Amino acid sequence: MAELALLALVAAAGLVGGAMNALAGGGTFATLPALLAIGLPANVANASSNVALLPGAAASAWTLRDELGPVGPVGWRSLAMVTFAGGLVGSLLLVWTPTRTFDLIIPWLVLYAFLVLLLGQRAAGWLAARVHIGPGTLLGAQGLLGVYGGYFGGGVGLMMTATYGLLAGRDPRSLFAPRTLMLAVANAAAALVFIAAGLVVWPAFLAMTAGAILGGWLGAHWGKRLPTQAVRAWTLLVSGATTIVFFVRAYG
Repeated sequence: MAELALLALVAAAGLVGGAMNALAGGGTFATLPALLAIGLPANVANASSNVALLPGAAASAWTLRDELGPVGPVGWRSLAMVTFAGGLVGSLLLVWTPTRTFDLIIPWLVLYAFLVLLLGQRAAGWLAARVHIGPGTLLGAQGLLGVYGGYFGGGVGLMMTATYGLLAGRDPRSLFAPRTLMLAVANAAAALVFIAAGLVVWPAFLAMTAGAILGGWLGAHWGKRLPTQAVRAWTLLVSGATTIVFFVRAYG
């Protein structure tokens, strides 16, 4: 009974995480704490979460395929190739990172994601008035986001939303399709490495994946109806609360 309750918790976290990724990113903020709560080491929990969210991200990307298009001056295919390469690099870095080191790094990564999202729209206007952003800058930023997504993934969807707004002047609602596809691509690259390295706990993966697929499908459909400010407020609330939780866990 206790094991079934834990799997139900993991499945529920997958449902919420899949929906969050479809709406604005940040699904790891729901899934990673759940896997840590059932006793998995941080690096194993992160790897299992990453792989479990892949089918949900793919389902969301497929649902939003009709809205897919370029981000600023860069086509989505070029962004996807750079993201995949970065995801491979980042996931290899995670495999080589000791668990305790990863515990101490997580809060700062989450805090960075929160600040980028919080300041992204204001910074975008300031930057657009002073600097011309070319495709090279956007591709370079996307490569770094791919590395981050493969290494941790927490908040990478939020960071993509903020970065695209900063560099391409796009609002969060218009970014659902390209951002969701890049999440799926980064997760796919990382999944190859994490599975090969034996970092995935399969019972937890199966439960979380079932929830994430349903959550990704629901979130993609809800996202077509929600206003931009509602999505932004929700993601700020979740990422801010999660930042506090991870700092308390690592340094409290």
